[in-house]
Amino acid sequence: MAKSTKSTASATQKGTASTLSPVPTLSVSLKDLPGIGPATRRNLESAGYGTLEALATATVLELTEVSGIGEKVAKKLISFAREQFSMGLKTGIEIKQEFLRRKYISTQCKALDELLGGGIQTGSMTEFAGVFRSGKTQIAHQLAVAVQLPPEKGGLGKGAAYIDTEGTFRHSRIEAMAKALGLDGEEVLQKIVVGRAHNSDHQIQLTEEALTNPKGIDIGLLIIDSLMAHFRAEFVGRGTLAMRQQLIGKYLHNILRVAEMKNIAVVVTNQMQAKPDQFFGDPNAPIGGNVVAHASTHRILLKKGKANTRIAHVLDSPELPEAEATFQILTEGIRDVK
Repeated sequence: MAKSTKSTASATQKGTASTLSPVPTLSVSLKDLPGIGPATRRNLESAGYGTLEALATATVLELTEVSGIGEKVAKKLISFAREQFSMGLKTGIEIKQEFLRRKYISTQCKALDELLGGGIQTGSMTEFAGVFRSGKTQIAHQLAVAVQLPPEKGGLGKGAAYIDTEGTFRHSRIEAMAKALGLDGEEVLQKIVVGRAHNSDHQIQLTEEALTNPKGIDIGLLIIDSLMAHFRAEFVGRGTLAMRQQLIGKYLHNILRVAEMKNIAVVVTNQMQAKPDQFFGDPNAPIGGNVVAHASTHRILLKKGKANTRIAHVLDSPELPEAEATFQILTEGIRDVK
């Protein structure tokens, strides 16, 4: 496992920036693609395939079903889109260079940043799972503000998309956190696109829109708070479990594919559920099963600590060691324990 220190992550980024090949800037749109007319283009756009990123990560079966185009044309469109993003075989050095382009968003808590290897990593999905009042939504609000800071202050200088499934987004918290960081609250709110999802289908639709830089805002962070609330309420009983897991798997897979290509950070919060047949240890576990567990790049478990503190524990990560960090939730936002 790699060392998880903020200094290591920062040094890696600074030391390699000059040697990395530039991220491709695309001037090609669907209008320029051969073999499709206005009607087909509208069908693709309405089905969520209105960008080259979406085409590059689509399957032939998906395109033929939603657009009415033939298999041969679908293969050509997908092949062309993938060429634009160099999605073929690569050497280990090329993979390393792509990884080193990833950046970090500070949580504004040094202990939590160090636990996460420098902060919230772009091109990855970080899951914060915990029981009621463990700090999930507060971290989500903090990151929606912090991403707008300039890179030298721990941000990306970009906006955030916030998919709210439980009606927990509060402009007052955003303004308070922005003020604590010396930012104008209304300007920060102007760069946060909020989608209030009322069911799982609506959640998926809003997420697709959020990944296309809506309202002309350059999105650097996608937040889903919370990921499983609607799926949990709508798919009840073992008879619907397979259908639910398949839908969630496809949903998360699409998010990750676009996030990797556009180097966007993804943060999801998740609820917990008790296992009545477990007699030893913590009976609570994040919901969503193996599908959510495998989709999350970094899985962080939040617990209530003493007084006004919270504890973050690395539950699973391909590069972070298992460790814990303690933080506070103050009026100003997420902060170190004093």
